[in-house]
Amino acid sequence: MKAVVQRVSSASVQIGGRLHSAIGKGMVVLLGVESGDTDADADLLAAKIAGMRFFADAAGKMNLAAGDVGGAALVVSQFTLCADCRKGRRPSFINAAQPAEAERLYERFAANMREAGIRVETGVFQAEMLVHIDNDGPVTFVIDTKTLK
Repeated sequence: MKAVVQRVSSASVQIGGRLHSAIGKGMVVLLGVESGDTDADADLLAAKIAGMRFFADAAGKMNLAAGDVGGAALVVSQFTLCADCRKGRRPSFINAAQPAEAERLYERFAANMREAGIRVETGVFQAEMLVHIDNDGPVTFVIDTKTLK
């Protein structure tokens, strides 16, 4: 399971020209679910991200987690994170999980973030979305559960 995590001052998802979800201060999590990912991957990644300290304290140091600052999370499924770009010019998505399993693990990840005390908004699985991200910093992390185990 892969995630791109961005600290944001605000973010939103529009679908069909209409606002679907929005957050203020917090993080955007672009989540890619790969074939072979399990419940343990979703649990591990949610715990890691929920506890990451990348918000500034009073001294300006990255010492606070989203829950410490009342930050929310906008979680958006993004199968393109699973692309294999090694050959040719067109990415292969053979590594992406099948849609039903990917959606189940995406929902599990979001539920785990909520259980960690973070307000979570989401996109719509497999929808064409316009994601607006006001990256704060900019602060961006790429996390792969394969490297966390």
